[in-house]
Amino acid sequence: MKKAAVIMGSDSDLPVLEPAFKKFKEFGIPFEAHVMSAHRTPARACEFATNARNNGFGVIIAAAGKAAHLAGVLAAYTTLPVIGIPVKSSTLDGLDALLSTVQMPAGIPVATVAIDGAENAAILAVQIIALGDDALAEKLTKMKADMAAKVAEKDKQLQEKFS
Repeated sequence: MKKAAVIMGSDSDLPVLEPAFKKFKEFGIPFEAHVMSAHRTPARACEFATNARNNGFGVIIAAAGKAAHLAGVLAAYTTLPVIGIPVKSSTLDGLDALLSTVQMPAGIPVATVAIDGAENAAILAVQIIALGDDALAEKLTKMKADMAAKVAEKDKQLQEKFS
């Protein structure tokens, strides 16, 4: 099974990423987490992304705030799917990071989730890895069925309360 990489621009992003780690563990996805900066360690980010496929990765998640160039830098050096998580910072409530992550030039795509959307980033990564893994795809199908059942149960309780 391919691994997922979770790259954060700063260790202060770690609390935002913990839901992704939890989701990977739930699905049995091997992952690695690293701190790299598009601005302070660009050569390291380049080296990681360039070698990610050969090192067994199938997808890269990049989380960064403010200028948030990390996902784009990683995407520039790999053909693997890159998922950007814009991180809410003290300035502009994460809108700056969202715009930096989503506004990529043609040829350098970055899938972008919501500000601080680590859980959805992990689920998208699992879906990407599941393209070649039927058992993993079944786990995703079960997750969606469980979510639907929870909503149906909440609706039933609401109907009973107000009917």
